[in-house]
Parts: sequence; structure tokens; C-alpha cells
Amino acid sequence: QEQLVESGGGLVEPGGSLRLSCTDSNHTVLSYAMGWFRQAPGKGREVVAGISWSGGSTDYADSVKRRFTISKVGATNRVFLQLNNVNPEDTAVYYCAAETPPPTDGRGSHVYTDLRAYRFWGQGIQVTVSS
Repeated sequence: QEQLVESGGGLVEPGGSLRLSCTDSNHTVLSYAMGWFRQAPGKGREVVAGISWSGGSTDYADSVKRRFTISKVGATNRVFLQLNNVNPEDTAVYYCAAETPPPTDGRGSHVYTDLRAYRFWGQGIQVTVSS
């Protein structure tokens, strides 16, 4: 069972920036495709961004495009989410997720954006945007 650990959350003012980190505490040798999801109070969990196992391909929810950036340290299972120009609607618990890529994805281009595709999840970390 993989253990994903998120860090970097907290309180940030509207228009500000924050950087979330997630790492696989088991240091598995497998390279996972990874993603960030969030869940606001009273709402379902939604995708924020996904990245392929190689880090070479990414995808974003429309609501965060051009504001958030997902990145990965090569083929390692350490992933970041840079949040810029945040607004109160970004307030949520943010979750890191990981999954083995499809066996045909030798080049590392496949990105999962459906939460049902992910088996491994972190505990979540709170991000609050408020003045």
C-alpha cells in the first residue's frame, strides 16, 4: 500500500501563491502517474491537475488553467502543485493521488484525470484563501 504525504498547505490571501508538495513515503521504484484533486465543503472531489509518470504530459481543470502548475521530479513520485493568483473558490482540502500508468505508456504521456482511476491517495491538506 502506497503512502502519499502532502505538505505546504495553509492560509493565503486572495491573489497570493502557495506551493503544495506530495511524496511517496515508501520510495517505491515504480513511477506513477499522479494528480491533484480538491474537495470544498459540501462539494464532491474534483480534479485539479494530472501529470504522466515521466512528467512530460499534464492536464488541468478549466478553473485552474493558467493559474496552477503541476510538476514532477522526473520519474520520481514527488509531485508539486504551484497555486498562483488564488481566489476564495480555491479553498478546499487538496489531495494527492497516484496510479500505475497503462502498460502501453512507455513514453510516459498518459494523464489520468478521473478520480476513479487512482488507487493511492494522500490524507489531504487544507488550503484556505481568505483576507
